[in-house]
Amino acid sequence: MQRGTDPIHLRNGGTSVVLSLDYAPLPAIVHWGPDLGEVGADELAAMALAAIPQRVSGGIDVPAALTLIPQESSGWLGTPGLAGHRDGRDFSTRLATVDVQTDAATATITARDDAARLEATIELEVTASGLFRQRITLRNLADAPYSVVALTPFFPVPAIADQLLDTTGRHLRERSPQRHEFTIGTHLRESRRGRPGADASLVIAAGRRGFGFERGMVHAVHTAWSGNHRLLAERLPTGESSLGAGELLAPGEVVLEQDESYATPWAIGSWGDGLTELSSRFHRELRARPQHPRRPRPVTLNTWEAVYFDHDREKIDELARRAASVGVERFVLDDGWFLGRRDDTAGLGDWWVDETVWPDGLGPLIETVTSLGMEFGLWVEPEMVNLDSELARNHPDWILRGRDDLPVPARQQYVVDLANPDAWQYLLERLDALLAEYDIAYLKWDHNRDLLEAGSAHTGRARVHENVQALYRLLAELKRRHPGLEIESCASGGARVDLGILEHTDRIWTSDTLDPIERLQIQRYTGILVPAEMMGAHLTSPEVHTTGRTVQLDTSAGVALFGHFGVEWDLTTLDDAGLARVREWVDLHKRHRALIHTGTLVHGDTRDDTTDVRGVVAGDAASALFTFTQVTTSVTHPPGRFTLPGLDPDRRYAVRIAAGRVDHGPGQSTLPWAEQPIVLTGRQLGTAGLQAPVLFPGQLVLLELTTA
Repeated sequence: MQRGTDPIHLRNGGTSVVLSLDYAPLPAIVHWGPDLGEVGADELAAMALAAIPQRVSGGIDVPAALTLIPQESSGWLGTPGLAGHRDGRDFSTRLATVDVQTDAATATITARDDAARLEATIELEVTASGLFRQRITLRNLADAPYSVVALTPFFPVPAIADQLLDTTGRHLRERSPQRHEFTIGTHLRESRRGRPGADASLVIAAGRRGFGFERGMVHAVHTAWSGNHRLLAERLPTGESSLGAGELLAPGEVVLEQDESYATPWAIGSWGDGLTELSSRFHRELRARPQHPRRPRPVTLNTWEAVYFDHDREKIDELARRAASVGVERFVLDDGWFLGRRDDTAGLGDWWVDETVWPDGLGPLIETVTSLGMEFGLWVEPEMVNLDSELARNHPDWILRGRDDLPVPARQQYVVDLANPDAWQYLLERLDALLAEYDIAYLKWDHNRDLLEAGSAHTGRARVHENVQALYRLLAELKRRHPGLEIESCASGGARVDLGILEHTDRIWTSDTLDPIERLQIQRYTGILVPAEMMGAHLTSPEVHTTGRTVQLDTSAGVALFGHFGVEWDLTTLDDAGLARVREWVDLHKRHRALIHTGTLVHGDTRDDTTDVRGVVAGDAASALFTFTQVTTSVTHPPGRFTLPGLDPDRRYAVRIAAGRVDHGPGQSTLPWAEQPIVLTGRQLGTAGLQAPVLFPGQLVLLELTTA
């Protein structure tokens, strides 16, 4: 327990957080970053003293600092931590510390505003992986309702941070990076889509200009929430720089009656010397959870691009046999199996097997799949409904809306109000019945549209917050009833990727595009948050369905290798030689699966975007895999050297090309190091590097490194 006004020093996982209690009315974070080691009370007190701002001409008489909940009542002129009111009153709060409880890595601060009759509990934790988590719970102590407009945890960042990184995107091109100068003012990223959205930024990062994956001090925050949210970076004229992460609430969405509480999602911060170190903290945190998948991630075939809505039993049985022959371990039947579902205009909501397509139910197909040694998975989209469905005809009040009229449709569909207890119970019963009747090991849980006017048909109030909570309860209850069930979070590809959904699911579908060249960037920036074994990544057909690009199998499979590997291809179109080549890549993935799904994901900071270097290094650094991809042509020919990051500098590695071809065209000599394994130290590979092979655009080679 903390006593007096001594600073609090939280330490864990290589991270230190120092809180000063000298600020009024709430503590302030004066350090978040590298571990400071054992620091005495006097040194901590001096550190807190050194952070106190100076009064300046033209400013307020008591300079304000970024406290745990920055408030206007203490002189804060930036974005407030709490915004709310009681019908216009109590708009300005003065929450002040009344109790502090702490141990080595956690602190809980209780604050109260007796005039406004509000109480806040602020939870802080530095985890074993070195992440810094914050959550605020606000409680209404008065008999008059209190409307919460916003409640946002903030994280200070060093003054040297002068550049911001976030991501944007769209369907088929999620996680596109964008950089900005970290200037005075507020850079705000909001998602109002009812889910994070394809354009959502997984994190907002602030660092030294030019920071990359390999080096450069950088701090980032993430909102662990699957609905509307906000990320912001703010720099004030007084010099304070901060990052904020919280839920975005609609008007009137959270109104607290007496003794009711609202808790923010966990706001999670990471830091590192480079984005690889920053991301590895997220990965270690996920891998340490008790529910994290422990068994080898099954190689998965999904039927969507092979058959779409054309569910021909003979074709799908043959596809299953081909899948088993190349080593697939999980076979997933995608959209089109349920009542009335012949295209995307009908059927959503009616979760019964369509007997006109599957007259004997799914049992015979599942028997075929399991007899071939594979698990069976099934696509569902429980949160959505088509108007042409029994659900919509019988229960129109179960559809989210903001007025009597329905919202604008998207993909011919609308959204079920999961927060309606009757709708929630119906979905639980239908999904539970399917899982009880059939041997289903895996649900591909899709969510194919953004939410608009997401309110209750009964109360007329905004309902995204309650729907996200209801979704979490539904997923948890299905897993409780069916131990061992795995669930994928898909949302028109990668539109719902966050640590909130990953508390309840076992992987995300990274993107609906399987174009490996597009996937390079998508997977690179998704991997800041999500480890390889939770990122769905499949090899695909030579002509990519979403872009029309023609790609080589080595490139398609090599890019998918550093993920939860699978196949999205009509294998019935391949001859024996084609199947054998797919089998080679499946076998290669299985050989290296333990390394890929436990090692450190690394990315090289290449000179430009014409090449891509990425890999995974074993936890003990004894082995590694890397890919070198020639993305586009380069102005230099040959392209020069590339380096391999993340290796043990003093270890000697044998480097060999494990897959991919180094073509030797007219006038082109043999690349000397590619003919046989070459032995170099990790320091040599990380600094001097290797001469890059001359490849055509879109070609890839896979390098295998073992201790020599």
